[in-house]
Amino acid sequence: MPQRAGFPLTLELDAKGLPKRSWVKISRIRTLSVERIGRRLGRAMPEALGQVIEGLNEIIG
Repeated sequence: MPQRAGFPLTLELDAKGLPKRSWVKISRIRTLSVERIGRRLGRAMPEALGQVIEGLNEIIG
C-alpha cells in the first residue's frame, strides 16, 4: 500500500533483504530497548540514513 504522506514525513527504503515495500516514518521515530528488537531484516544504506536525518531537520526546523 503506498504511503499518503511524502518526504519529509515518510521515506521509502530500498534496502536489500526486506520482505516487502518498507518506509521509514520519520515523524514517528522512537527509541527501543535492545530486548524489543528482533532479528535483522535488512540494512539501510548510508544515503538513506542521510535522507532520514535531512527529513528530521526539516520537521524540527
